[in-house]
Amino acid sequence: MDGNKMTQPQLSDNFEQFQQPQAKCTLPPPNELILQWAESRPDEIYLKQIINRQFVEFSYAEVADSALRLVSALQEKGLEPGDKIALVSKNCAEWFITDLALMLGDYISVPIFPTAGADTIDYCVKHSESKAVIVGKLDNSQAVSDVISNNPDLITIALPYDSAAECQYQYEELIKAVEPSELRPQHYDDKLMSIVYTSGTSGVPKGAMLTYGAFSWSAQKLIEHIGIQPNDRLFSYLPLAHITERVYIFGSSISGGIQTAFPESLDTFIEDVKMHRPTLFISVPRLWALFQQRIQDKLPQKKLNILLKIPFINSIVKKRIIEGLGLDQGRVLGCGSAPVSPALLKWYHSVGINITEAWGMTESFAYSTINYPFRADKIGTVGNAGPGIELKIAADDEILVKSNGMFSGYYKNEQESKASFDEQGWLHTGDIGAIDSDGYLTIQGRKKDTFKTAKGKFVAPVPIENKLYQYSRVEMMCLVGLGMPAPILLAVPHQYPNFDKERYERRATKVIKRMNQELESHEKIKGVLMIKDPWSIENGILTPTLKIKRHILEKKYHDVGVNWPSDKLVVWEE
Repeated sequence: MDGNKMTQPQLSDNFEQFQQPQAKCTLPPPNELILQWAESRPDEIYLKQIINRQFVEFSYAEVADSALRLVSALQEKGLEPGDKIALVSKNCAEWFITDLALMLGDYISVPIFPTAGADTIDYCVKHSESKAVIVGKLDNSQAVSDVISNNPDLITIALPYDSAAECQYQYEELIKAVEPSELRPQHYDDKLMSIVYTSGTSGVPKGAMLTYGAFSWSAQKLIEHIGIQPNDRLFSYLPLAHITERVYIFGSSISGGIQTAFPESLDTFIEDVKMHRPTLFISVPRLWALFQQRIQDKLPQKKLNILLKIPFINSIVKKRIIEGLGLDQGRVLGCGSAPVSPALLKWYHSVGINITEAWGMTESFAYSTINYPFRADKIGTVGNAGPGIELKIAADDEILVKSNGMFSGYYKNEQESKASFDEQGWLHTGDIGAIDSDGYLTIQGRKKDTFKTAKGKFVAPVPIENKLYQYSRVEMMCLVGLGMPAPILLAVPHQYPNFDKERYERRATKVIKRMNQELESHEKIKGVLMIKDPWSIENGILTPTLKIKRHILEKKYHDVGVNWPSDKLVVWEE
């Protein structure tokens, strides 16, 4: 195949129609960047994978060589430019290498969450018309194995991890058996790079079409705003199938030439972070809450409060906490994927750890607003518009965004694609919010989350939940009330050591009574149901991005709300 002559792969019928105008970006696409880094700094370490408590290191030259060899292997298996290839794996060095290979081979990547169930994986593979699936690190490979069994025509490749599902081919054997590809595709701005499926809180996932131009523009604006430095170190944890990690970590890594490490497992996570001591790190609210709990297990909050008030001692305490998490070199620490409690962010600020919150969507390449440089007085907001971002609030309080980093519509879904943008090019996000006098955005929920009680009154749950998070000590909560006489709160309590159920109930009663004094009569909370089992991806309550599927909870607990006992404010699920 001629490495200098390429044909544009066939895209969906509606791709051209929904392209957004792209500003000229000076940042080359990732496939060109990795070859540039391999030439200018071949022996410098780029990726570090922790295996058996040791770093396995990959230089820029090794990454480029492996990626080009994988291209040759894919070509040998009959895969052609423009074919879609799915990637199902937890974060690892080979995820980066595979993604780069798909760009170098002119394929279209379809990243799928490693926690997704068989039905979701099967849907994404079939809907995207993927010809192959590359499988890597997984906590449970059964879902992928089921999909492979039901799709015998798929080409399947296993990355070098014991947890990967059984596949036709092994990654390491494939790349050893071929020479590096000489293919050098030209990726112009409006060329399709990836189809990323949204997590689907209320229905089937939608495949957002993302172009090279939108990716490079978003990555360039982000690294300019944060100020990526040559000595920065990244740690990749948030799933790379999530657009936030793909832009903030992969984008910063390949665009800035920044060393990136990957954890061995969740069980060793804190030790893994301490091994690498990243300067840039993004995690999810649940993990930040877990870190907090581990600190409080060793240093109870009452004792911590006293120590933080003592001059000189407080700085020693903060230093030990930060070092204990491996974040003593942290320059930009972020929280993404799901809403985070302002109380949690304030707690971290009190111990010297400033966590930046940002907001974006798959459809906006995750880059819209960010609280950077960090401002403590803006905790509770998701920051202000980043460079190059236009932001406004519509008459119905919906957040509208415009930039050159927008997606190009949903794959094979013309109706939803048309509905996403108005005639002026504004993306209608479906989120509702408010912008303060300094330009900082507060998210107040999703338009579709608003529910009507049996009394015919509408209630917006997220603003109420956000207030409750400031007072309560629960892991997760969800206010429901569709068709009920009054809203009820579903709460998943933190399972602290020496958990005192009666004390927890007294506190919950106090918080709800206090909250009800601030609410309109139709918003007042009838009661709190303390949930027995934590919500998870596995039990179908959370999406792969850890967002709550409200419609599932509305249906499951509808009868509980309708028949709530009049003499009870707090009830424990049996």
